[in-house]
Amino acid sequence: MKKNISLTRYLVEQQRVDGLIPGQLRLLLEVVARACKRISFAVNKGELGDVMGTAGSENVQGEVQKKLDIIANETLIEANEWGGHLAAMASEEMEGIYVVPNRYPQGEYLLMFDPLDGSSNIDINMSIGTIFSVLKKPEGHPGVHESDFFQPGTQQVAAGYCIYGPQTTLVLTVGDGVAMFTLDREQGSFLLVEENVTIPEDTKEFAINMSNMRHWDEPVKRYVDEVLAGKEGPRQKDFNMRWVAAMVADVHRILCRGGVFMYPWDKREPLKPGKLRLMYEANPMSWLIEQAGGMATNGRERILDIKPTQLHERVSVVLGSKNEVERITRYHLEADEKAL
Repeated sequence: MKKNISLTRYLVEQQRVDGLIPGQLRLLLEVVARACKRISFAVNKGELGDVMGTAGSENVQGEVQKKLDIIANETLIEANEWGGHLAAMASEEMEGIYVVPNRYPQGEYLLMFDPLDGSSNIDINMSIGTIFSVLKKPEGHPGVHESDFFQPGTQQVAAGYCIYGPQTTLVLTVGDGVAMFTLDREQGSFLLVEENVTIPEDTKEFAINMSNMRHWDEPVKRYVDEVLAGKEGPRQKDFNMRWVAAMVADVHRILCRGGVFMYPWDKREPLKPGKLRLMYEANPMSWLIEQAGGMATNGRERILDIKPTQLHERVSVVLGSKNEVERITRYHLEADEKAL
């Protein structure tokens, strides 16, 4: 499609040509986009809008909530609950699911979101974002149950994120490649700037929190030691490290120019398989990466094949340029074989 068409037109034309976007899903995605616009405006006001700082509360994860965490969560719920497209929602900021109230019609979709990824960056004016994932509600029983959300990432029907940085950019997939839209504030619309986004298979950039090195498992240490050795090491090329401390920003960079992002298991909390949330962060981002030609694993298996068993399940994440992710995954599997 030609550039600078609106998100609405893009979705309508995708619906007509490919049949990948049913009418109710199209309307749902438009509502999510409108909610992201409202969040973007709140983010942009900063101190002028009394949205900065902590809210004096914790979320279900035990993390201190920022004011914008709560504002973004409420914005997404209020925008989506009344349209008739959804049966229920789940959020990183809420302990349980949010079933659409009886006063509104119930739809056939389930929406999951991390309302504001990268909260630690809010007060220092760095990029943050909203991540979302859409599933179809399983058929065969009335009402909505928490277990309805326990579907592997392969079952997603739409996923994306909105990054609030120098530009506000919406990145979306419905299973037919990845498209990017930038918010034109004069028109008030998201306009298409790129489609069929492709990640190069090779890269010279990696993203990981190096301060946790002493806690990593051996396969991660092996990989990072090799890339840090540069041209003189086994990789025979120099790498650059990038780390924004907001998954949405690190993934956006990878979609724009390649790279590999790692948030591995570490020894501080050995019983937790990872830090990031499978359903709100890892699944939607992994699908976007795969749709752009990249790869995403938990170090051993494809993330999208993992069957969730808890609403706030955590997972290790390695995603990005295919050849690097394959290498890191191979290192984990080799270490497992040696341990037998």
